[in-house]
Amino acid sequence: MAGTKLVIGASGFLGSHVTKQLIARGERDVRVLIRTTSSTRGIDGLPVDVRYGDIFDTEALRAAMDGCDVVYYCVVDARPWLRDPRPLWRTNVDGLRNVLDVASDADLYRFVFTSSIGTIGLRVGGLADEGTQHNWAASGGDYIRSRVAAEELLMRYCAEKALPGVAMCVANTYGPGDFLPTPHGGMLAAAVRGKLPFSIEGYDAEVVGVEDAARALILAGERGRTGERYIVSERFMSTREIHEIGCAAVGVAPPKYRVPIRALSAASRVSAAVARLRKKDTMLTPLNIRLMHIMTPLDHSKAVRELGWDPQPTPAAIVAAARFFRERRTEASGAAR
Repeated sequence: MAGTKLVIGASGFLGSHVTKQLIARGERDVRVLIRTTSSTRGIDGLPVDVRYGDIFDTEALRAAMDGCDVVYYCVVDARPWLRDPRPLWRTNVDGLRNVLDVASDADLYRFVFTSSIGTIGLRVGGLADEGTQHNWAASGGDYIRSRVAAEELLMRYCAEKALPGVAMCVANTYGPGDFLPTPHGGMLAAAVRGKLPFSIEGYDAEVVGVEDAARALILAGERGRTGERYIVSERFMSTREIHEIGCAAVGVAPPKYRVPIRALSAASRVSAAVARLRKKDTMLTPLNIRLMHIMTPLDHSKAVRELGWDPQPTPAAIVAAARFFRERRTEASGAAR
């Protein structure tokens, strides 16, 4: 397809990799929509058409989508620890609705929406897949409820307004270029820098290399079926295994101590109570801890079968992430001298 490709949220971890891969594969017309305040570290130097605006700027969205055939939507507020959940709903649902209104009027071939594996239901005694109905909204808090609502909103636009949309249910991503970093990337960064004193026993999650995740989105732009969901996850891993792989890659001892997730859950209740008294947010909340160990293993064969997705083993991406975090620390130390 020779039309212009638009990446909304190209300044983020996944969005920047989608942008890089579009350029690397020879796409001549790649456009990005970012806010004027967004960091461009992940896309600096790329030959892209940069447009400025946010997801509530209808005119900027219309101008950015003009002439595009595929839109990759990589915007999300992923802060489940917020005491006030309104920003989650504003970005994840209200902002998306505004984007979908514009996209429905544009002449698109595909609208690729970055969703979450958090929209997939839990299944005991087998692998959950795209058909597993969501069954843990009461345990997921406003973050998960907003992600489920966003995906349902996309599907309504596909059914009622003929939007050619697909939902990509992406797992925890690892790899180079995690500048912010993501919460799970931040834990790996602390581990490879020798700043994480303990690992969490019982913290298991679905994971995928960020470059493979980006490739899945691009494949969906070509081959994804309208109104379908695709799980973008390579395997189920314990966080301790992730940190051991990362630390071994850079020659650092992994976290020495092991803390049961139940103990961390108890500590989170105290932390949340203190945060309420101080009227400040904290990442150590009961919900955040619950989200660390609630997911069950997933089956990603639909993406392999329908999109031709062939993900590489995630440990290789974890090694690349560890080296990135270690090099970033070395660069920072050198600049400080």
